Amino acid sequence: MKRIESDLIGSMEVPAQALYGVQTLRGIENFPISCFHLCDFPLFINGLAMTKLGAAMANHKLGLLTDQQYEAIAQACKEILEGQHHDEFPVDMIQGGAGTTTNMNANEVIANRALQIMGHELGDYKYCSPNDHVNCSQSTNDAYPTAIHLGLYATHLKFMEHYELLIKSFEAKAEEFKDILKMGRTQLEDAVPMTLGQTFGAFASILRDEIRNINFAAEEFLTVNMGATAIGTGICSEPGYAEKCVAALCEITGWEIRLAPNLVAATSDTSCMVGYSSAMRRIATKLNKICNDLRLLASGPRCGLHEFDLPARQPGSSIMPGKVNPVIPEVMNQICYKVIGNDLCVAMSSEEAQMELNAMEPVMAQCCFESAQIMMNGFDTLRINCVDGITANPEQCRKYIHDSFGVVTALNPVIGYKNSTKIAKEAMATGKSVYDLVLEHGILTKEDLDTILAPENMIRPVKLDIKPLKQL
Repeated sequence: MKRIESDLIGSMEVPAQALYGVQTLRGIENFPISCFHLCDFPLFINGLAMTKLGAAMANHKLGLLTDQQYEAIAQACKEILEGQHHDEFPVDMIQGGAGTTTNMNANEVIANRALQIMGHELGDYKYCSPNDHVNCSQSTNDAYPTAIHLGLYATHLKFMEHYELLIKSFEAKAEEFKDILKMGRTQLEDAVPMTLGQTFGAFASILRDEIRNINFAAEEFLTVNMGATAIGTGICSEPGYAEKCVAALCEITGWEIRLAPNLVAATSDTSCMVGYSSAMRRIATKLNKICNDLRLLASGPRCGLHEFDLPARQPGSSIMPGKVNPVIPEVMNQICYKVIGNDLCVAMSSEEAQMELNAMEPVMAQCCFESAQIMMNGFDTLRINCVDGITANPEQCRKYIHDSFGVVTALNPVIGYKNSTKIAKEAMATGKSVYDLVLEHGILTKEDLDTILAPENMIRPVKLDIKPLKQL
């Protein structure tokens, strides 16, 4: 069954029971571009519903909507916020028209659901029109970016919950491994001793350091340009509409939403997405380093570093029996690369703002929502399937310290750099341990040497009153 709807271009047959209308259908036909559709991002759909509800509240107060129209539109928006009708948003996230297709998809769904609530037929727009009533006092150019902002801020709040859990997982491992001494490495070469707990504590710390930065970036989403209409001049809106709409959005969300001080500037400015995408990229670069370290430090089990074991998640080869690969850090690496690539797309698209609008907002929004979603999935996968199950190999860690000449650095303040270098060189040439060579040459007593090389004295600044017995 079909119903006929018409627009500027002409008439089309729309599925009879569809809540969307002719302009959504044109968008489906015009933009079969990607695998990403509006219905895949429920928080973006919620952002659209909040935006339209806020506009309806303002328009009702200004007398631009009847009580019946307002109540029906409000109910439709609230149903969407409850998770209903999301399958009625089938348009591709990547589209031409600066988001007009998405905006009209929302307008049509809300209008048709409002018509049902009012007891009218779908498509009977004289009672509630997608343009005249749902989109009243708006343009795509203020409603669409506002919906993006609200959707991304809601996504950010969810993002932080998943991110915090991952950080806490690393912190728990730092505590669990705090007494396990291991060799630190710089430039893939032996450096000086540390604890495995310090390694995991550092992972947690560099991730926690990003919380302030990404929260700061997300705060910019709370500044919106509602009331700007087409280019920021407010044409087709009534005096006081912008302020009433923003007040309504604050009431709906409970967030401190602000009206942009210059609506012309805000209508073409997409820097908030640039800032948030960049903040996600910063996290991605750090997680990439961490996952590389996890793979290196767990490598082996016989011919690698093997300082700890990652949980075995699946067979690692179709030809090599017994092989298990670090598949969880590997997939997190790939997520990081995707986020970094998306950030480049966001930056390049932001540069394309021309005159009073940036028509590239759709791909920027898609990249930001996608990056946030796959990072949240990655945080959970890395935490649950990897970090939580890591087990240390203390004997292997101790062996590396015993065999390494890196511990000679701890002797530096006592016997001097030149003598320490001689010991290190001899250790490399003979294969003997630094410990044995120091005793063999009678440089220190065994008691003093044990004091210097005690774990608690090698992993933090200390002042020891020890003198060498002789110089080489």
